[in-house]
Amino acid sequence: MGFHETFKALADPVRREILTYLKQGEKSAGDISDQFELSKATISHHLSILKKADLVYERKEKNFIYYGLNTSVFEELSLWVTQFKKGHNE
Repeated sequence: MGFHETFKALADPVRREILTYLKQGEKSAGDISDQFELSKATISHHLSILKKADLVYERKEKNFIYYGLNTSVFEELSLWVTQFKKGHNE
């Protein structure tokens, strides 16, 4: 996935809060939904966008869906941003 989808997903504050919450580890869709005063459908929409941007992965277990951070995308993004730091490869 390109950076366009990544930045689009990161532009929304709710999605950033979801990512921050997932730093603690995998969480079920219900656990994530319980953290926000938004409908389950709205949270599902945000999770779908995060998944499309490869920022989170989805794991199904019995009747539950668990989400976790896809850290490789964050590492790739961090490397890309680092190139703009002053003094980096001048």
